Amino acid sequence: MKIGLIAGGGQFPMLFTQKAVQKGYEVVAVGFNSETEETLVDHVTHFKWLYLGQVSKLVKYFKTHGVSQAVMLGSISKTNIFKDIRPDLKALAFIARNGRTHDDSILSSFATLLSKEGIEIKPSTFLLPELISTKGCWTKRAPDKAEKKDIYQGWRLAKGIGRLDIGQCVVISNGTILAVEAIDGTDATIRRGAGLAAGAGAVVVKLSKPGQDLRFDLPSSGCGTIRTMAESGATVLVLEANTSIAFDREEMIRLADGYGICIVAMTDEDIK
Repeated sequence: MKIGLIAGGGQFPMLFTQKAVQKGYEVVAVGFNSETEETLVDHVTHFKWLYLGQVSKLVKYFKTHGVSQAVMLGSISKTNIFKDIRPDLKALAFIARNGRTHDDSILSSFATLLSKEGIEIKPSTFLLPELISTKGCWTKRAPDKAEKKDIYQGWRLAKGIGRLDIGQCVVISNGTILAVEAIDGTDATIRRGAGLAAGAGAVVVKLSKPGQDLRFDLPSSGCGTIRTMAESGATVLVLEANTSIAFDREEMIRLADGYGICIVAMTDEDIK
């Protein structure tokens, strides 16, 4: 069995590769200069470095190795989209047809393009369902009454920015939105927002977008998220159950308990 891997940055591509190999897959991977971890090369069957925008080379490479299904995993720094991209003719034609620059529309259209080339994009968690966030309060500490109010308001506003395809995360304290995720990413959003709370504590709400395509771009968190929150003074992390992923969950919970941070995973049905 073969599986293609379109690998961005972070640990997700490596976790997927390890699980795929355990299940008997040959992993045929492409990575992007300045994004993908170099160590991935040593763990896959075949590997090719590309620049963002080299769509024809990606398709040809997968077809050469008989890949008919693939996953898109890992992060792509949005700032690199503006400075480290080399679009080929297929990519330029794709951009002209798509006409939109929003994350989800680009990814969905790209998946459709690959499908027309005979390469099906699978859900990012199809080999790693254990990464999916389960509903409930994960930590020893539950949110207090004031934090619950911020959770409910932050949830509704996070869904609003998600509907506009702006970002996945907001930071809120005492009913005031302190930061909205933009091109700088979640950690920077937490630092900006919690810093403005001036030690009063802050709630970080990170949700999937309405109608989230489960094949890619699921909101993710991990130990780094908890450390950033602790350094910045944020006190609650709110995740969306069933449509977000958490890396190293046990260690993430242990860290949160040590810092007195609450982690809770919820659904729309929980919001009053």
